[in-house]
Amino acid sequence: MTLRTPVARARGLGSAKEGVHHWWMQRVTAVALVPLTLWFVASLVGMAGAEYAEMRDWVSHPVTATLLISLIVATFYHAALGMQVVYEDYVQPHGLKIVVDIATKLTFFAFAVASIFSVLKLAFAG
Repeated sequence: MTLRTPVARARGLGSAKEGVHHWWMQRVTAVALVPLTLWFVASLVGMAGAEYAEMRDWVSHPVTATLLISLIVATFYHAALGMQVVYEDYVQPHGLKIVVDIATKLTFFAFAVASIFSVLKLAFAG
C-alpha cells in the first residue's frame, strides 16, 4: 500500500510533449499540399499532349522547379508522418515498430532524393 495519491502516481506519466509537433507538421504539410497539388494538376492538364522539349522547358523555369521540389518534399514528408502514426497505432511489437518506421522513412527519403534529382536534372538540362 502506498501513501501517494492517484494524482501523484499519474504525474509525470503524461504526454512526452512530442505529439503536438507531429500533429502540427501533418496539418502544415496537408495545407501546403492543397495549393501545390492543384497547381501541379492544372499545369499537367494545360500541358496535355506536350512534347518532351516543351515539358523540359516548363520544368527548367525556376518557379516551376521550385514548386515541384516543394511538392516533392511536402508529399514525402507528409506521407512519412502519416505512416508513422499508422505504425504507432497498429504495429504491436515495439522493436518491429521501430524497424518498420525506419525502413519507411529511408524509403521515402530515397524516393524524395531521386525525385528531386530528376527535377534538377531536367531543370539544368535546358
